[in-house]
Amino acid sequence: MNIHETIVKATKILEENNIKTPYLDSELLLSKIIKKDRKYIILNSKKKLDEYYLRNFNKLIERRKRGEPIAYLINFKEFWKQKYFIDKNALIPRPDTEILVEETLRLYEKEKKLNILDIGTGSGCLLLSILKERKNFMGTGVDISKKALNVARFNAKLQHLGNRVKFYNSDIDKFFIGKYDLILSNPPYIKNFNIKYLEKDVACFEPKVALDGGSDGFSKITKVIVKTSNLIKKNGKFILEIGCHQRNEAVNKLKNNNFYINKIIKDYGKKDRCIISTKI
Repeated sequence: MNIHETIVKATKILEENNIKTPYLDSELLLSKIIKKDRKYIILNSKKKLDEYYLRNFNKLIERRKRGEPIAYLINFKEFWKQKYFIDKNALIPRPDTEILVEETLRLYEKEKKLNILDIGTGSGCLLLSILKERKNFMGTGVDISKKALNVARFNAKLQHLGNRVKFYNSDIDKFFIGKYDLILSNPPYIKNFNIKYLEKDVACFEPKVALDGGSDGFSKITKVIVKTSNLIKKNGKFILEIGCHQRNEAVNKLKNNNFYINKIIKDYGKKDRCIISTKI
């Protein structure tokens, strides 16, 4: 079977199982198996594939048809300007979280020296993307998941940032290291009852600890705000990602913990997604 025939057959299987981008996913999975880019696949559509490649490709298609996210199958996800290693131990980076990178870069000039903390760092993509853009920043990432931190440390090596970042395995309640000029966080903010209603690839495959915001969806945000109030320097900036219906509650909680609200940013779907505040 040649490359074109293989892709067409796999696309049909994924279509029948309601996968949203069956052709693209098939190309990406075949690229991984034969270790060639998508351009090669397009230009060599008549090339015959060895049985070894076909067998391993079909295994990945079986996993994808059951809803396993493409990022976990190909082990990378593009975020901001880099590719990050991703596996089942870390939440898959979302385009909307790039807003936090964008806003940070708007706030600080390239020459600025800052000590920054990322609470719930996961794969490290948010923190590392900022460090890549700002050579004088030093970063710290904290996460409750040891396995997620292994992913973050690996990404720091891939991005050649190991000398400017430290990672700590800790619940934020028990973290007492340092005072920071800037704190970022994308905490879990989904009501635990609602997780089962998310899309299958999220609900069944992504780590629950990175999604579960407690019974009200706000308990982890509360914890992060209260702790940030103690870890941040006076006049330091706090950039927080929230769920689209959590704006008012988050604003009140921030004000009660001595933060001034600078602005609220909407995501690409025009929903409230990010609050920028200053410690007063």
